[in-house]
Amino acid sequence: MSYIEPAPLKDRENPFEAMMSRFHIASQLLGLDDEIYNVLKNPAKQVIVSIPITMDDGSIKVFEGYRVIHSNILGPSKGGIRFDPGVHLDEVKALAAWMTWKCAVVDIPYGGAKGGIRCNPREMSSGEIERLTRAYTTALHEIFGPDRDIPAPDMGTGPREMAWLMDTFSRSQGMTVNSVVTGKPLVLGGSLGRTEATGRGVMVSALAAMERLKINPYRATCAVQGFGNVGSWAATLLAERGVKVVAVSDISGAYYNENGLDVKEIIEYRNNNNNSLEGFPNAEALDGEEILYLNVDVLVPAATEDVITKANAQRIKAKLIVEGANGPTSSKADSIIADNGVVVVPDILANAGGVTVSYFEWVQNRLGYKWTEERVNRRSDRIMKDAFEKVYNTALDYKVPMRIAAYVVAIDKVAKTYKFRGGF
Repeated sequence: MSYIEPAPLKDRENPFEAMMSRFHIASQLLGLDDEIYNVLKNPAKQVIVSIPITMDDGSIKVFEGYRVIHSNILGPSKGGIRFDPGVHLDEVKALAAWMTWKCAVVDIPYGGAKGGIRCNPREMSSGEIERLTRAYTTALHEIFGPDRDIPAPDMGTGPREMAWLMDTFSRSQGMTVNSVVTGKPLVLGGSLGRTEATGRGVMVSALAAMERLKINPYRATCAVQGFGNVGSWAATLLAERGVKVVAVSDISGAYYNENGLDVKEIIEYRNNNNNSLEGFPNAEALDGEEILYLNVDVLVPAATEDVITKANAQRIKAKLIVEGANGPTSSKADSIIADNGVVVVPDILANAGGVTVSYFEWVQNRLGYKWTEERVNRRSDRIMKDAFEKVYNTALDYKVPMRIAAYVVAIDKVAKTYKFRGGF
């Protein structure tokens, strides 16, 4: 959740078109033929379901649910389920495609998918959300499966909803199937290290980029826009490695201290203040959007999509942007940022730590064996570092920004796999 109001619909990019514009550039660089281009641009499957639910007051309300499988060329499709009033098919299609590229960039054997239900979970009781989750799972039980399509949490969902999904699917199969979903509670087969995985991947990506750009972490400053799970873990782990976090923000605004913030103190304050940073005492309060324009070495946008647009990209002063959120930079802002010499570690690389550890959770469930947190972190860090180096070197080879390089790496992998597998 972000403190920045979403841009009016007429000013916002269609997320699927934004994804496709980058896909098109990378495809041209690779010289992709028309057949493979058309296979990869179109989702493999789109499912829309109507879900009637009995509300607590006895009335029946019908919700619309979606599941889009963009690709299953590399393996079973993987992607979160979001409960949000703004969920719509183009958004789900774009997010499903992003998952395909994200999995390919970090070289894990998944295709991409995404799901969602148009609802406002903040206005619903726990019982209503449970009934909605179970009904959605029942409607899609032939789509889901550990070898077919593996959901995970996203905006508005978490371990609780994944537990309900796993239980409902397991009942339909007549046996316990832990591996049908990731992001579960630990007692149901969730993985150690999953909670901080996305933020940890942002940290690994940021440090790898700082090393390439000759930025000393012990002299570097950082601003983190969005202080939910991803932003707070990224800030914590960067601070532990010597980076001075000078600003953070949430829906209440931004909080700045040029001498550095105590990230643990901020988290404790937020947890004791109804999950809000409002009124945080040891910092200067700024308008929320101002955090994007601070003169820092590293900016981590970790809130929502389209916060850096062609309207404000010129004001970015950071040397390095590491995208913790999905789609925080609009495609029309890409060229402005590149022209200003700002290096961007794109979302499909920087925040892929989450899907990497989700993959580890699935592997552990299939093995029936639990890894230590140290093993999860070590393997995740290695995958993220290797992926960063491959994308960075591809950017140098093709003389393109890292975002396009990440798409080149991902599309090349999926396209080669498709050629080996062949079409009809």
